[in-house]
Amino acid sequence: EVQLVESGGGLVQPGGSLRLSCAVSGFTFGTYSMSWVRQAPGKGLEWVSAVNSGGTGTSYADSVKGRFTISRDNANHTVYLQMNSLKPEDTAVYYCNTFPTPFNSWGQGTQVTVSS
Repeated sequence: EVQLVESGGGLVQPGGSLRLSCAVSGFTFGTYSMSWVRQAPGKGLEWVSAVNSGGTGTSYADSVKGRFTISRDNANHTVYLQMNSLKPEDTAVYYCNTFPTPFNSWGQGTQVTVSS
């Protein structure tokens, strides 16, 4: 059974930082590219970032480029998203999944709220 468990969200002031984690199980993690996507209130899913299976290649949405860093630990089946210089428009529920085709199973997500 595929399981994706996101954590690390919270309330942070503009300009602050958070590090999200996504622990996965139920599939061969090291053979899949992974991504983070987010859903802001009242909006659809927005792709944020992706990392290849070996962790050597990354890509970012223009809206987060230069502020967010994706990484992964294949030994511990975990993917991370370091978020710096956070803005109010980064407020959303953040999810991880495989890339480019996500599994049908999604985690509960982790809420990130950027507000003063």
